[in-house]
Amino acid sequence: MRSSRLRLLAAAGITLATLSLTACQDGTGTGDEGASAPNATATADTPTAPSSKPATDGAPSNGPSQAGGGTGGDKGSGNGSGSGSGSGKEKGADQGKGSDDGPRPFAACNGSNTTVTAQPVPRPVNHMLITVKNTGSKLCDLTYYPVLRFDEMQWVPQPVEESKPQAVVSLNPGESAYAGVLLSAADGSGDGGTTGHRLAVGFQGRTPNSDGGPSAIPSLPAKGVYYDSTLAVTYWQQSMDDALTY
Repeated sequence: MRSSRLRLLAAAGITLATLSLTACQDGTGTGDEGASAPNATATADTPTAPSSKPATDGAPSNGPSQAGGGTGGDKGSGNGSGSGSGSGKEKGADQGKGSDDGPRPFAACNGSNTTVTAQPVPRPVNHMLITVKNTGSKLCDLTYYPVLRFDEMQWVPQPVEESKPQAVVSLNPGESAYAGVLLSAADGSGDGGTTGHRLAVGFQGRTPNSDGGPSAIPSLPAKGVYYDSTLAVTYWQQSMDDALTY
């Protein structure tokens, strides 16, 4: 009896196991669990947000970010080309103005573009006035002081340093400038007094004692001009009064 019951129970167990295995193969029983798995897989495949997030950070990968970058590039190139061409024109204009307003070439006044006169004056005593007039067509400069030489004298009269002006004297066409000459000491303290009959007025260039061009030979009184070792000359002055102050 017991053997028969055990056999029946064993057969029933085998039958249940077979039914369970068949249900798994047919998709029944655990079909709900299988249906949820594809949903989980779809969820894992759908995240496109991470790929768009780098695009907003400037990554040149997605279409929207490239379009935005292209617009920015167009604006940048437009502004760059506009400002570049504009600034170039402005700089060119400024450079042109700078060249126009820059220092003009040095042009010395000398015997070729001026007329020069030398005339003794009653006051102050023992003085002579040298006048230079620009007879040229352009502005010229009188630098430092005239270099005087009577006849064949071997020495150069010294300048009156107190008469040195603040700036170079420049003459427009038709304008005049002046220099005063102390011929001799009023108290007779000078040495080697003599009478000069010919005077050469030399001009200096841009630097002291440099050649400024041809000298001038102004006429002197018929009796000549007396001078001694105190002979001195002022720097070029814009006014006659300043030239005869020393």
